[in-house]
Formats: sequence, structure tokens, C-alpha cells
Amino acid sequence: MAQDDRNTVWHAHNIDKFSRAAQKRQTPSILWFTGLSASGKSTIANAVEQKLYELKHHTYLLDGDNVRHGLNKDLGFSDAARVENIRRIGETAKLFADAGLIVLSAFISPFRADRQMVRDLVEDGEFIEIYMSTPLSVCEKRDPKGLYKKARSGEITNFTGIDSTYEPPESPEIIVNTAECDIAACADQVIAYLKQHHIIHE
Repeated sequence: MAQDDRNTVWHAHNIDKFSRAAQKRQTPSILWFTGLSASGKSTIANAVEQKLYELKHHTYLLDGDNVRHGLNKDLGFSDAARVENIRRIGETAKLFADAGLIVLSAFISPFRADRQMVRDLVEDGEFIEIYMSTPLSVCEKRDPKGLYKKARSGEITNFTGIDSTYEPPESPEIIVNTAECDIAACADQVIAYLKQHHIIHE
């Protein structure tokens, strides 16, 4: 049963997001890695977080599979479940950003409307959409978990890129293609954007 919002009141705190971020010498943001399965989302997000850690920035990485082991373990893979999956992740990412962190989120997140929903949760410039434009043919050839093979054989259904739609971003902040660049180069591309837009500072 849904909670009656009339009985809940937002409680203001003395320390706000910008105070927390200033203490960490960074601008709170959400780096949203989106793309097909095996496009390199988790790999590049992990590499970017490693570089940010070495630069002494404060981060947290939310990964699609990991979150489905806990927070979203009750959700399936229907379109409605995918929407709810991203809604929960968006709210979680917003809380981490409010803590002054740089949040890295690696999720297929196939629908534009859902990604826009997360963008609308935070302030202008805080949501950075990173489109992993790695072609389907490359992703399917990699198939590290054997999921494409199972989808092609009908063992699993509602698999993005095969029998479920993926809607590419129309104007992402960053486009990364792991078929053309190695891990280090892709991570450096993201770090360069963060420096250029003063999300992280030298």
C-alpha cells in the first residue's frame, strides 16, 4: 500500500550537499553508463573509479548485477520491472550525490524516458550520460556470461538487443566505443570530460 505523502515532511539538515562536496574537493555528479550487455559499462566504470580513487576523489559504483543481488532482488526483467529497477537506482544515486560523492552507475537502462527520469531527479549538469556505443555484433561476440547465446536459443526472454528494445541516447554527454578504444583510453576519455567541466579539480 502506498504511503500517504501528506503525512511525510522533508527534514532539512545543517550540512548540505555542497558542503559535503566542498570538503571532498569535487562536484557531486552521477556518471550514468548505459549500453547493451557486454558493451563495457561495468569494465569502464570500474576503470574510471580506479582513476578517480588514485586522484583522491570520493566515489561509489552502482552496478546492475550487484544491485539485483540486494536492493532489487525482487525485480524481474519485464518492461515494468526494468522501469522500477532504474527508478530505485536513480533515487539511490541521488542520495549518494547528496552525500557529495561522484556516483558511477553501470546499467543497461534501455529506455530513454527512464534515463531522463533520473536526470530530472538532480540539478542541471549533475547527470552525465555515458553511452557505450559498442555495436551489438561486438557485444554478442564477447558474450562473457553466455546470455546472448541463451537469448538466441530462447532460453531467456526479454533480453535487451535481441527481443527487447534498447533506445540509444540522443544527446549523451560522452560516447565511448570499446570496440575502437582500449580500457585505459576509454577511462581517460571520461576523466578528461570531468576535468574539462570542473567536476574534478587538479
